[in-house]
Amino acid sequence: MGETVVFASNGNDDSGYLARPSGGSGPGVIVIQEWWGVDESLKQQADRLASAGFTALVPDLYHGEVAGHDEMDKAAQLMQTLPPDRAARDMSGAVDFLAGHESVTSDGIGVVGFCMGGMLTWLLAANRPDKVKAAVAFYGYPQGEMEPDWSSLDASVRGHMAENDDFFGPEGAKALESKLRDMGKDVSITVHAGTTSSGPR
Repeated sequence: MGETVVFASNGNDDSGYLARPSGGSGPGVIVIQEWWGVDESLKQQADRLASAGFTALVPDLYHGEVAGHDEMDKAAQLMQTLPPDRAARDMSGAVDFLAGHESVTSDGIGVVGFCMGGMLTWLLAANRPDKVKAAVAFYGYPQGEMEPDWSSLDASVRGHMAENDDFFGPEGAKALESKLRDMGKDVSITVHAGTTSSGPR
């Protein structure tokens, strides 16, 4: 259903997987990868969004590197060596590319991400309030020094967290929700009872 596209990233280029709906156009959604990279399961997520009527773009933050789901050490290394400034540029470039794409009908862009991508979803929403109007983060959020300046956050954010998660704990998620609500932000986090996340993915 999808295709590989190349887009500008602050003077450089990045690539991504673009999936369009059968009707040819729809609201734009950025899909942010787990720590495995842009693998087939992530492309399938974009395809599902396209089947639901969205134009979905998965930016390749690892620039071609992918770890198998049985290669946790490699995935951890890829995540830990991902340059934060490059990732920010690539995600921002993806927003600009998608917002200007002929198959996107929405004025704003949505973002969805999973674990590592869930955490990055929050950062992208905070850094690009001009375009990102909705964000959904699955089992991930920024903590401590990773937290951005939240003052410009304009998106409606929905988070879905596991009850049992040693890395992205529910207590921290609810504390972040409370903090952002006190700032007047449209943020709601659901902690799903009886669920477990096994760490950064």
